[in-house]
Amino acid sequence: MISRLKRMYANFQHNNVETQLLATGTLLSNQQKFINSDDIGDYEFKIFSQYGDDGIIQFLVNNLTIQNKTFIEFGVENYQESNTRFLLMNNNWSGFIMDGSEAAMESVRKRNWFYKYDLRTKAIFITRDNIKSCINEAGYKDLGLLHVDLDGNDYYILESIDFSALNPSILIVEYNAVFGNERPISVPYDPEFYRTKAHYSNLYFGASLPAFHHFATQKGYVFVGANKAGNNGYFIRKDLLNEKVKSKTIAEGFIQSTFRESRDQHGTLSFLRGNARYELIKGLPVWNVVTQQLEKL
Repeated sequence: MISRLKRMYANFQHNNVETQLLATGTLLSNQQKFINSDDIGDYEFKIFSQYGDDGIIQFLVNNLTIQNKTFIEFGVENYQESNTRFLLMNNNWSGFIMDGSEAAMESVRKRNWFYKYDLRTKAIFITRDNIKSCINEAGYKDLGLLHVDLDGNDYYILESIDFSALNPSILIVEYNAVFGNERPISVPYDPEFYRTKAHYSNLYFGASLPAFHHFATQKGYVFVGANKAGNNGYFIRKDLLNEKVKSKTIAEGFIQSTFRESRDQHGTLSFLRGNARYELIKGLPVWNVVTQQLEKL
């Protein structure tokens, strides 16, 4: 009986915290109308996102004409910390999330709020060969928001999506700031890519912001900025731009990350900072998405 009461109390506390978070997020979202800035970073706040992306997304959805309130997000783990959860729970958008862990997806389905929202889950290790079928399963056309965060083959997965059908209004990509803001490069494609296995440092993954910019502009998207943490880049379908949401060049909008997530050969955080991160992975192979040539970092 005591253990049961403890669980009930823990659940009550957890639910109360989430209720307070959602209320705070709603207030912050409403306060954004008093901000007059061209920098999307100035609209940041964090409720369920890792950094301030909840605020950026609220700014965008409140200032763009978006036909369908739908989203797809990959690489969400257990969805506790994600960029679309506040959008789901505050704005009542419908969504489809994917992760390689069945246990993570099962934990989402067991959350006491899961039944309240139109959220579907799928456990799958995403590759460029299966992404089309995954997107087709979602069944969305003219998607509201697409967020790609796989810490690996992100560029190639994005490249394999049929944008003519999906046609997202907002595209969010996680870029590797350690790769810099000049070269349009990605790690070479590996269907079994795993960040820690690729290099013990955990710094060798994904693609540069210029690589994503090259892809996005070909699909009719414009870059509008990055979050202040320097890991998520934001692209908007060109026809949706307006006086509140404006385009930026890479030079204007690139943010160099300062978080220190490097590991040593024993898997322990080594807290490398600045250019020392680049030096650790310098010389590793990268794929230039423009020249279609293998190069060295």
